[in-house]
Amino acid sequence: MAGRILLISVNRCASPYPVFPLGLACLEAALLAAGYETRWLDLQAEPRSVTDVVAAFRPDFVGISLRNIDDVVIKRRETFFDPLAALTQEVRRAGTAPVILGGSGFSIFPQALLELSGADFGIQGEGEASLPALLRALEQGADYSAIPGLVYRRHERIVANPAQRLNLADLSLAARPDSVLAYYLRETGMANLQTQRGCSCHCEYCTYPLIEGARFRRRPAEAVAEEMAELERRGVKYAVIVDSIFNSSPDHVQQVCEAILRRRLKLRWTCFLRPAGLTADLMQLMARAGLTHVEFGTDSLCDAVLAAYGKRFTFEEVLRAHELGRQAKVDCCHFLICGGPGETEETLEEAFQNSLQLKDAAILALVGMRVYPGTALHARARREGPLPPDDALLQPHYYVSRALTEAAVFARLQQFSRRSPNWIVGDPPPRYVELAARLRSRGVIGPLWSYWCTAQRLAPALVQSPPVS
Repeated sequence: MAGRILLISVNRCASPYPVFPLGLACLEAALLAAGYETRWLDLQAEPRSVTDVVAAFRPDFVGISLRNIDDVVIKRRETFFDPLAALTQEVRRAGTAPVILGGSGFSIFPQALLELSGADFGIQGEGEASLPALLRALEQGADYSAIPGLVYRRHERIVANPAQRLNLADLSLAARPDSVLAYYLRETGMANLQTQRGCSCHCEYCTYPLIEGARFRRRPAEAVAEEMAELERRGVKYAVIVDSIFNSSPDHVQQVCEAILRRRLKLRWTCFLRPAGLTADLMQLMARAGLTHVEFGTDSLCDAVLAAYGKRFTFEEVLRAHELGRQAKVDCCHFLICGGPGETEETLEEAFQNSLQLKDAAILALVGMRVYPGTALHARARREGPLPPDDALLQPHYYVSRALTEAAVFARLQQFSRRSPNWIVGDPPPRYVELAARLRSRGVIGPLWSYWCTAQRLAPALVQSPPVS
């Protein structure tokens, strides 16, 4: 009989809202299928004593999931890996179970985080096959050195095996414990799911190809629809599709939406879309299948900067995609990264002027690009000037164009938000926060920025008070 494993989610970040640990739910499904007894400890949903849980459950193994390295906000630079060492020590004081790290955050810095935490092992990348393989090897005293994605110590150095890329058609549906799911539904009204993994786009800063692979691997449409149906049966009314981009393939979008429509699901949802390649028919199909909000990874509204960022689309395509969303009665948000490669005072002003064409949009503007090892931005930053060693990049380091300063970019963005209230820079004004709370209490659900769009339509005077950094 297989043993017991305690799964711990260390994420406590609640800004802009707490996010259900989907990766852990996928792992749990694989572990249950392999015959393991599991228990969760979500330190955000259930802030219980690790010592008490370990003593009561007496696990044979403890898995710790690190979702994010930091908040990717240049002014705060909050990190989330700091508790790992203390948590590992607490587990060891309470029992003898080996400690195994994983999660998307861990996969960016696997060797540095294994060293920092003092954990026994780690799994970088997908763990649904590799984690059960490691547990079996440890139970049987067998060799584990060839397990894909395994991070371990050998001869006083840390070795990281290449990650495994799975066939997503072989995976079970994510297993979400009732009590944990209930917490996130109370807090946000939303649940999350994934229809594909990996990304073959070439954005300068992006870690998706490092974590999930540099090509798209898609789940069968019926499996996606079945998971959405299961969420609906469990009381979920709104879902977030967390793919790097949902519209990596028009055929995939069509198949998923048609599968949803065949089941006559009432679940509403949001997703990340790439502005390029959208058609009116595809947008209307998504809307009929329940799409109510779109988050565009636009990054800039200036063609020269888009090219420097590796986006491979133009502002005209952004504008057209936005209009398709409006015509389908879908709220649209554009995320911008201001001050990255190629940015100047002139490109910032061009982006602002172009933003005025995006009617009813929410525009969320961040300053600077977070530098992660293995990205094109990391290579650029290394060429252009002094950069800390890769392991030291655990502490947030940001790229800002040599033509600008962080303060200058913030000053321009604050000017933009005063000239156009759909620009959200920093924290929203108190009156908006109050309205968002009232709308959510009345059953209005969706991403936090969607309340800004609602406020613009229902209470225009409210959004005239600009956000502050």
